[in-house]
Amino acid sequence: MAGKIFAAALSCLFTVAMLTATASAGENETHLRVFWHDVVKEGPDAPTVVTVAKNPSSNASSFGSIMVIDDPLTEGPNVTSRLLGHAQGIYVSAGKDGVSLMMAMNFVFVDGAYNGSSLAIVGPNKVTLKVREMAVVGGTGAFRFARGYCEARTQWIDSNTGDATVEYNLFVRHD
Repeated sequence: MAGKIFAAALSCLFTVAMLTATASAGENETHLRVFWHDVVKEGPDAPTVVTVAKNPSSNASSFGSIMVIDDPLTEGPNVTSRLLGHAQGIYVSAGKDGVSLMMAMNFVFVDGAYNGSSLAIVGPNKVTLKVREMAVVGGTGAFRFARGYCEARTQWIDSNTGDATVEYNLFVRHD
């Protein structure tokens, strides 16, 4: 008898978990893939990241440095690919024992199906990992009430300048 009650309770718990794990009625699920281009060096592309506070010490992680970004988001991995939007925000070098960034940025879309909409992304970015996960915590326009996560994968980095191209896969639920 106790076994049947336990099985029924477990079944109910599993059903509730499945219902909360799937999108609610009237809610959309969207997967987006964009390429984020961080240009540090001066040049024809101009810098898209500017250091506004620099750590006075010379540690390898640059702990304490604060950067402001307005990075292009493109459809493909080449910076000359179709421009879909801009990543605007800040990242802070937050790791004392290695390169780890705290990201706070908005992906503001200026072309395509989501023109005029944005997604807010916050979270840790330990750039030495192959895949990093950050939270999607909100949005505007087509992404009102957005929540979800994104996965960042470095596609290319110039170790001399710090310029980088990062693929972002975003998995979002929204109205």
